[in-house]
Amino acid sequence: MKIDWKKLLISLFVPLAAGGVSALLTRNGMENFKALEKPPLSPPGWLFPVAWTLLYILMGIACYLVWTAPKKQPNALFYYGIQIFFNFFWSIIFFNIKNYLFAFIWLVLLFVAVLITTVKFYRTKPPAGCLMLPYILWLTFAGYLNMGVYLLNR
Repeated sequence: MKIDWKKLLISLFVPLAAGGVSALLTRNGMENFKALEKPPLSPPGWLFPVAWTLLYILMGIACYLVWTAPKKQPNALFYYGIQIFFNFFWSIIFFNIKNYLFAFIWLVLLFVAVLITTVKFYRTKPPAGCLMLPYILWLTFAGYLNMGVYLLNR
């Protein structure tokens, strides 16, 4: 398989840039987050940027595999774009707006978009769908943390 470096770099750039800009916009909200009551199993703060960077790389590779596949599921890349949109705004809603219940609802919508994307990616190219599975697991954990923060800080 010959690598199309331009498409690979674009595929990696899009989620990393969306995540980076979102993190930049919410960096002040992280101070507030430190003061919140958090549920059990909350990881240390340094883990979040590491985990998200890895997830963005995995989703970028998955996107590349789908983008370069000869036959694609209808709207696979459209749903991928939708989930990036939801991903971008979740942290703004959670950290900047501090509306934890709405952030949880938004996260559920993000989860649904990622689930649809994962199925479409898997049907296009199974390894692409598999690369999205850590993202689904992390979003499930993020949902637990988000709801925990909401319930503990009302």
